[in-house]
Amino acid sequence: MQSLETEVKFRVHDREALEAQLAAAGFRLVTPSTFERNTLYDTAERGLRAQHQILRIRQYGQKWVVTHKRMPDETTEQALHKHRIETESEVEDGAALATIFTTLGFKAAFVYEKWRTEYADATGHCVIDETPIGLFAELEGPVAWIDAMVPRLGVAEEDVMTLSYGRLFEKWKSATGSAAEHFTFSAVRG
Repeated sequence: MQSLETEVKFRVHDREALEAQLAAAGFRLVTPSTFERNTLYDTAERGLRAQHQILRIRQYGQKWVVTHKRMPDETTEQALHKHRIETESEVEDGAALATIFTTLGFKAAFVYEKWRTEYADATGHCVIDETPIGLFAELEGPVAWIDAMVPRLGVAEEDVMTLSYGRLFEKWKSATGSAAEHFTFSAVRG
């Protein structure tokens, strides 16, 4: 399935307060905290990254999903929103797909992990991600819904970001001097 993904991210300072605000705003729990491992594949020259594309295999609990993301043909990028064309599908065997990717010349370029809790209302989604460097949340849905939901959830506009977890990891590495190559719990907290 292909769709235009629109989202923002923000650091969570108080998980209980955010969960209470989500309930008050009419969100319901969709998926309790579930471990997620993501592997990004690329060419040896990092050709996909250079084109602002990702090719990902995600294991989310017992489910496997393959995803390709790219910039929209006509950019609608706004400072407060991240827009990507996302094509994804569930797959039966993620390990077999990884073998296919490597046989075709792709390599596992970056791995990131998190514990994800999913909430939804009638319009969009909010996920809370426990990452190796702290808690973050993402709002995904229409721009007007995101813009209305940010203040309703008590998020300061200056805390809203469009950075990927890869970019957040790079910033963390730069700030800490860490030699970790992947954004995994064992590499970061090891």
